[in-house]
Amino acid sequence: MKVIDKIHKAEEENRHYWSFEYFPPKTAQGVQNLYDRMERMQRMGPEFIDITWGAGGSSAELTLEMVATAQSVYGLETMMHLTCTNMPIEMLDHALKTAKECGCQNILALRGDPPRGQTQWEACDGGFEHASDLVRYIRKNYGDYFCISVAGHPEGHPDNADKHDDLLQLKAKVDAGADLVVTQLFFDVDMLLDFVKQCRDIGIHCPILPGIFPIQNYSGLKRVIAGNNNHVPQYIWDALEVIKEDDAAVKEYGIQLSIEFIQKIWDAGIRGFHLYTFNLERSSRIILERLELVADQESVKPLPWSPALTTKRGKENVRPIFWKNRTKSYLQRTETWDEFPNGRWGDSRSPAFGEVDGYGVSLKYPRDECLAMWGTPKTVEDIATVFAKYCKGSVAGIPWSAQQLDAETEVIRQRLAAINILGYLTINSQPAVNGVKSSDKVYGWGPKNGYVYQKAYLEFFVSPQQLSELLVKINKDPQVTYYAVNKQGDLRTNTQSDLPNAVTWGVFPGKEILQPTVVESIAFMAWKDEAFELWTEWAHIYSPESQSAELMKDITEEWYLVNIVHNDFQDDHAIWRLFDLEIDGKILTKLQ
Repeated sequence: MKVIDKIHKAEEENRHYWSFEYFPPKTAQGVQNLYDRMERMQRMGPEFIDITWGAGGSSAELTLEMVATAQSVYGLETMMHLTCTNMPIEMLDHALKTAKECGCQNILALRGDPPRGQTQWEACDGGFEHASDLVRYIRKNYGDYFCISVAGHPEGHPDNADKHDDLLQLKAKVDAGADLVVTQLFFDVDMLLDFVKQCRDIGIHCPILPGIFPIQNYSGLKRVIAGNNNHVPQYIWDALEVIKEDDAAVKEYGIQLSIEFIQKIWDAGIRGFHLYTFNLERSSRIILERLELVADQESVKPLPWSPALTTKRGKENVRPIFWKNRTKSYLQRTETWDEFPNGRWGDSRSPAFGEVDGYGVSLKYPRDECLAMWGTPKTVEDIATVFAKYCKGSVAGIPWSAQQLDAETEVIRQRLAAINILGYLTINSQPAVNGVKSSDKVYGWGPKNGYVYQKAYLEFFVSPQQLSELLVKINKDPQVTYYAVNKQGDLRTNTQSDLPNAVTWGVFPGKEILQPTVVESIAFMAWKDEAFELWTEWAHIYSPESQSAELMKDITEEWYLVNIVHNDFQDDHAIWRLFDLEIDGKILTKLQ
């Protein structure tokens, strides 16, 4: 969706709106950490995010990758920066076509900074000299597909000493086809409001989104303003002088100052603002909390999982539960499908998942970090303790779930940890939910005034002996359905058909019942290859002859992957009775 349309909608509804800016990190681990942060910050309800383009196009491919990932994996409406620096038309077209292919409809068109090592900006051969040229080119060749934003400089562009001429240059960009102005950061609200008035006076009538920079530390502020020669009023320097050695105090001052800026621009009738996060989370979160800006549940979580904002997946609303914690993998393994399930998991889906080798299975964390988290387990009990600690929150992740457990898991966290100690190594779960409001902060999703439901679900690895013991109990409960499979593909189940079993559904006014999460046999068999391969990846962090590697190999070759659904969603304790669960002193000791 185009950002300008979202802004117009927010204006029509007379509500405040906000957005976040990120830049591509320098390392692969930094990129992964930023993805985790972007996923968390998505819950803060930004109308969009934007991702910068490195000086001279130095991070071009990474920017394109991050835009595609933000759109598809995290369901974030994304605006891509695009500069003229070192970018001939062929490279600009590649970037624009790539953005369009991944569903991105928003471009921030910039002239850009000089390439590294240069102090003066020069157009490259076959490129553009001004951002207005880039805007005009995009409009001519891509029509109205993109929302085009441009930069506004409340203090004037550092390369243009004539502030009035700089305003005229901004008007030229808008006249060339820009829909939105995003301002450079500032520290004087009166100057910002005067800039907006001057823009209106010369005929710039599109929305102007003020850029807010929460100060993080004293030296960082000096570095930031050096690039644009920003004016910082003396009262800010005076306030910082007495706390400049205390980073926590400086951050708190930056938060409060940003809040004051936002309140002043609100008073002037400007409802939106753009936060320069510098890839940090805390300050942005606290600013929104103190301003009591809470996004409605429907916009943050239209489904239990984040819908991909790509053209092909535009109507997708059903997925198997197995990839709940590995969304990117699911998207990659289904990217060749011609259609995606809408309404139900059935004939509309492709019958085949992409092969595991087609995209690779890997651990999220570097080897040293994996070793620090998981140690060198030598027994099944050692591995069970790692899984239990993950459930308790004292281990950051496991190969099957690199992020912390969802908030909905809080009510079953202790039980999850306990059954891991008993030898059921859990990798996915959800509690039973019987008709909570769709606006519920923990379980809610979808449109307003609805009710959502869940069946209790567990997925785990278990030894053949324990599986046999568990199946005796399962066979006594007609409400339980299960699938169990080993690496070789030997499948055991008590289901009577191949039809999907909806494990999450919602009832909403004026709509059909939505069933966005299912358990289904073909998908489970595709998932099992990936799930077992992750044991092999874990083993690779140890030497091949080590006891730890041998242990992982034994589990891979001998154990079963099992999923259990308890279909009585009104009994939230039913699934746990299968395990004769008593959290005794021995288990509690291991959970410490």
